Order: sequence, then C-alpha cells, then structure tokens
Amino acid sequence: MTHHLEEISATVTPGANAVLLLDQAGWHTTRKLAVPDNITLLPLLARSPELNPVENLWQFMRENWLGNRIFQSYADILDHCCDAWNKIVAQPWRIMSIGMRRWTHGF
Repeated sequence: MTHHLEEISATVTPGANAVLLLDQAGWHTTRKLAVPDNITLLPLLARSPELNPVENLWQFMRENWLGNRIFQSYADILDHCCDAWNKIVAQPWRIMSIGMRRWTHGF
C-alpha cells in the first residue's frame, strides 16, 4: 500500500493534494503506512460497501466476465482477470456511469 501511495503521490500536481477514498481494510488503516504529505486518506464507514463505488465495478466485472466460470489453474484466473480489467479500462465512460452515485449530486 505504501508503494501504491508513492505512485499516486508522484502523479499529483505540485502544490495540490489528492484525497483518496478507501475502505477500512487493515492495510489501509495500519499506523505503519507511510502516507505522503500530498495525499489525504478518507476512510469510508465500516461495513458500508454501498459507499464505495468500486464495489459496483467489481460486481459488473463478475457479472459480465468473471462469474459462473470454472478456472483450470491459477494462471487461468490471472488471464481472465487481466482480460476483464483491460476490457473495463478501455471503457472509461462505463466506469464513470457505474461509479456514479445519484445522491452525491445534492451536495
């Protein structure tokens, strides 16, 4: 997670601050995590997957490309997951529509 934050930090415009929404997984909340100065972590409420738009993205990927399958090997799982990921990142408009929350427009 520290390396992930370092990568995000390197892409933040100088003088700007990035806010990163994340769930309360142990690796997101550990005191050992080194958070760069230009990133603010904003944890979501515990046990509230409906607040995390990426949960809908995973659901879409399972329903369309990953669910109801029997994988032959670990490599087969990786191949299918990489294929699903490449399909979804090639459709940024779909990612935006899946992650959109109607209630956020009231603020």
